[in-house]
Amino acid sequence: MALIAELLFGLISAAAFFLFGKNLLAIRRNILIGKEVSLNDHPSKRWKNVLLLAFGQKKMFRNPLVAFLHLIVYVGFIIINIELLEIIVDGITGSHRAFAPFLGTCYGFIINCFEILAALVLIACVIFFSRRNIIRIKRFISKDLNGWPRSDANAILITEVVLMSLFLIMNAADPESNFLVSSYLKPLLKGLSESQLSLIEHTAWWIHILGIYAFMNYLPYSKHLHIILAFPNAYYASLLPKGEMHNMVSIQNEVLYAMQPELAPTDAAAPEKFGAKDVMDLSWKNLMDAYSCTECGRCSTACPANSTGKLLSPRKIMMSTRDRLEAVGKNIEKNKSYVEDGKSLLHDYISVEELRACTTCNACVEECPISISPLDIILELRRSLVMEESNAPAEWNGMFSNIENNFAPWKFSPDDRDAWTSQA
Repeated sequence: MALIAELLFGLISAAAFFLFGKNLLAIRRNILIGKEVSLNDHPSKRWKNVLLLAFGQKKMFRNPLVAFLHLIVYVGFIIINIELLEIIVDGITGSHRAFAPFLGTCYGFIINCFEILAALVLIACVIFFSRRNIIRIKRFISKDLNGWPRSDANAILITEVVLMSLFLIMNAADPESNFLVSSYLKPLLKGLSESQLSLIEHTAWWIHILGIYAFMNYLPYSKHLHIILAFPNAYYASLLPKGEMHNMVSIQNEVLYAMQPELAPTDAAAPEKFGAKDVMDLSWKNLMDAYSCTECGRCSTACPANSTGKLLSPRKIMMSTRDRLEAVGKNIEKNKSYVEDGKSLLHDYISVEELRACTTCNACVEECPISISPLDIILELRRSLVMEESNAPAEWNGMFSNIENNFAPWKFSPDDRDAWTSQA
């Protein structure tokens, strides 16, 4: 019977890690659909971003209480799952607490730390669940989250509560253990026979590990993929000064060649397209941003356009980009290469009204805990609108014309620009 259990555990473990790896490779393929961009400069600054933004959660600490609770959930969940290594060894070998003989007295100290963290994670998850569903903080009840996104957030919190509870129950049912937090649960199990305690321990053990495997394979379909992608995303975050826009080299060259025709190459090819209409026109970093978004809504709360009731929501921009990217990925899986489906990110997933509402103030980027940039995507889509479709409001077209003819947004001659200085 023990051998069957070990074989079953081995098969389940292999299947779980295989599926997880397969899903991660599919996400990697989807991200690399984007255009190439080099972001390997200044590695010391980039590693600093990883330490401060991803590990240290620097931006989260603008709200110290929420940041502390988030840190508990994050650190607690990651550290507690170190015990996954012991569970795997126990499951494969049929042993019980395989690391205890090697760690000696340190083993009890480590498990006690894990239990304290588990209890803190339980408390933090209950608070976060209450903020979403009882207190109903504004950014958590936005229509952006209607349907699956709201259910996703609640499912993750409930799963973490269940996993932490099972960890404590498993320890409490072990008659040979007497750890710090689970010892308070032992009176609830008082009077049960040794076989009953063993059944509870083994049941909690199996549900706990199966729950971890299920959670692991749920991540690629969830906004909580940021648990993994926050680190590379922070590393590849833009190092440009806040608000500095990426120039379009092709347009710069057109202006340069108009002013200095002698510099124009004779064999220069016209750009294929300007800006981005679909996800494959965005950079791979834009697509990684979409997968890294945790849908916290801090960007939309900070957005002045959103605050004044306009349609734009930076969070929805990232969610729509991810939805479109997933659709394109499924298209590639089905057809082996992308087959035109008659849809695009621009118009079908993100509307013109949303794009025009953006003031390019950079508040969304500044507010994001891991410096995701909805603004980059908005700018690329707007460039496609204006330069590919000639789709711009009359006010914008007037300004464009003035800049082209007068080198300024205003409709007067450049020679008269300083005339106001001579007036008494």
